[in-house]
Amino acid sequence: MPQGDKSAYTDKQKRKAAHIADGYEERGVPEKEAEARAWAAVNKDSGGGNLSGSGPGKPDTDASSHEGGKQAAGRSAAEKSAAAKKGWETRRKNGSG
Repeated sequence: MPQGDKSAYTDKQKRKAAHIADGYEERGVPEKEAEARAWAAVNKDSGGGNLSGSGPGKPDTDASSHEGGKQAAGRSAAEKSAAAKKGWETRRKNGSG
């Protein structure tokens, strides 16, 4: 199978990649880059194509779709609280809170 061949992927995986690529393109990512990112996400979720051999295949993990919102994960509760208090003080001083 040549590199880039998508024949080993299920229809569901192909639809998923197309949907992800559309989302990237809507956010201004070039088409080729969007497609590459989409297939990377599909591969991360499912471990690659599922058509070889018989049997149920491997379940999708949906790992890539659970990565959003982790920006503050490296901060402690005290740091998050301090940031919230600072924001509150700023809004109170500016009269917008």
